[in-house]
Amino acid sequence: MSTSVTTTCRDTNELLPAAQLACRLLFQECCKACITNIFITETYRSQERQNYLYSQGRTRPGQIVTWTLNSNHKSRLAWDVAVGPPQSLYDVATLSQIGAIARKLGITWGGDWVGSIDRPHFEVKPNWVIPKGYKLEGQVIVPISSAIKVQLIVEDNKPKPTEKDDDKMQFTNETTKAAVRDHIKQAVDKKLIDKSWLDKFDKGELTTGDYEGLKLIIAQRSA
Repeated sequence: MSTSVTTTCRDTNELLPAAQLACRLLFQECCKACITNIFITETYRSQERQNYLYSQGRTRPGQIVTWTLNSNHKSRLAWDVAVGPPQSLYDVATLSQIGAIARKLGITWGGDWVGSIDRPHFEVKPNWVIPKGYKLEGQVIVPISSAIKVQLIVEDNKPKPTEKDDDKMQFTNETTKAAVRDHIKQAVDKKLIDKSWLDKFDKGELTTGDYEGLKLIIAQRSA
């Protein structure tokens, strides 16, 4: 992770476990509500970067972007989101929809704050847990770019691709298989990976190791 004050961290792995889980659950529930054009713009923020941002519009040229030196971003408990096309980057209607979902999940939304409204901002307490009635249903890939939509892989009874002796991907659930194929196809369509990977999947020749590597490549190239 870069320590430069001018570099934005969008990696959810830099959040504390409670915040990572809350973020993934929020994206999952947004996906269910057909809100799929949102993405992460910032997660962890060092105190040095917070100081740097705070100086903007005060002792440094630019528009004021933060009103505090003590943000939960530096505590690894907060993340910011934005909206992809065709809406504007901080579309109020979309962010308000996300905020309503966040409330149900016990996630604090900056749009509910009085005086210092911050609609793109979401955060949790260190002891946050998934509320009753909700669960993380599969693998949720949280996008860090508007180029890739939210990916939700729902696994009924937690069936997963399993490694056999030949290490080829095997599926016990057609929904999971279709979701994995769709993930690969979207990456191909966006020219993030070569079409040969999709052909390999369709032939049943893709291994679990191949897919794990592809996910890393897709995340890096979409950043």
